[in-house]
Amino acid sequence: MFRPLELYIGLKYTRAKRRNHFISFISLISMLGIALGVTALITVLSVMNGFERELRERILGMASHATISEFNARLRDWESLLGSVAQHPRVVGVAPYVQAEGMLSSGPQVSGVLLRGILPEWEKQVSDVDQHMVFGAMEDLQGGAFGIVLGRELAVLLGAGVGDRVTLVTPQAAVTPVGVLPRLRRLTVVGIFEIGMYEYDRGTAFLHLDDARLLYQMDEEISGLRLKLDNMLQAPAIAREVAATLPGYYWVNDWTRQHANFFRAVQTEKVVMFVILSLIVAVAAFNIVSTLVMVVTDKQADIAILRTLGLTPLSVMAVFMVQGTLIGLIGTLLGVLGGISLALNVEVIVAGIEQLFNVHFLPPDVYYISRFPSELRQFDVLRVAGLAFALTVIATLYPAYRASRTHPAQALRYE
Repeated sequence: MFRPLELYIGLKYTRAKRRNHFISFISLISMLGIALGVTALITVLSVMNGFERELRERILGMASHATISEFNARLRDWESLLGSVAQHPRVVGVAPYVQAEGMLSSGPQVSGVLLRGILPEWEKQVSDVDQHMVFGAMEDLQGGAFGIVLGRELAVLLGAGVGDRVTLVTPQAAVTPVGVLPRLRRLTVVGIFEIGMYEYDRGTAFLHLDDARLLYQMDEEISGLRLKLDNMLQAPAIAREVAATLPGYYWVNDWTRQHANFFRAVQTEKVVMFVILSLIVAVAAFNIVSTLVMVVTDKQADIAILRTLGLTPLSVMAVFMVQGTLIGLIGTLLGVLGGISLALNVEVIVAGIEQLFNVHFLPPDVYYISRFPSELRQFDVLRVAGLAFALTVIATLYPAYRASRTHPAQALRYE
């Protein structure tokens, strides 16, 4: 049974005698090692959370939280369906769209492109593209004017700016007296956007919904409806709720399915990084083993005397577990404080280091995310602290058990 006596003796043994400062030094190193490992683990997880958030926001700046379409990729009677979906309490925005593929050319430059026909006044309800316009505005897309908004990388490749004309080649062919010819249409560039994801900036362009339907011969049909939900992290559950209210059979998809492989890879990387950095904490925690072994060796006579005074083997074991646990607890608390402080200020610290040494860790001309975003999560802090403390407790078991097996007669033989 654990009693205050064991706690008192364990705390007393934590302060080594003057002739045993080396043991105190090893204890201090173990404590600092645990603190450093916990700090590093919390900071790295927070930075990875920040990068994941940035990527998710940039992706969802273009992609929608959920989409509704029919199985033949043509949605009919979409206006009545739009009104029905918009009444759902978890849906905060709905917009129709036409999605198709084509080929853009400007002079000698040619590139494939994913075209999206939109209604600019509706599109801003479900995406943030209008907030990332470099030149022009999404409202410059007017039905019948055949304007186009290009991604910045695509515009650079085509060598096209606002006011220039590009040629769109659609997959549909036109039958003429001279044979089957591809359908061509000259479009005027009215805007350029930069979302910050190469995939979108290089391969996406926007048309007005009416122009897209005319070019791709969709009459009054569209490809589907794009939805913005009140909580994107609950998109799968909300998508199922919306699907259950629809009058008929529709294909309801959410962003977690569309980008599942990407975010699964990010999650796997976080798990691997957590395991690797946990080894730092494990190494520091098991330094406690060597510390306690030396303490047990140094305190053989004291242990023997305590045993003769009636202290049980279990109580002796508790004494040394108190000592090791205290080292781990202090190291863990220091690490948590350091990790939280560093995670909350990592952007400022990195910016200061870059300015001091005149370097750029993430050059803006190479990386789309040129800063170190950080998102501190309470669960990560608790998980890291719990792991570090558990490892330190485990590390005390063997030395404490060895101390409890000390025989008083043998320990006092040469005293």
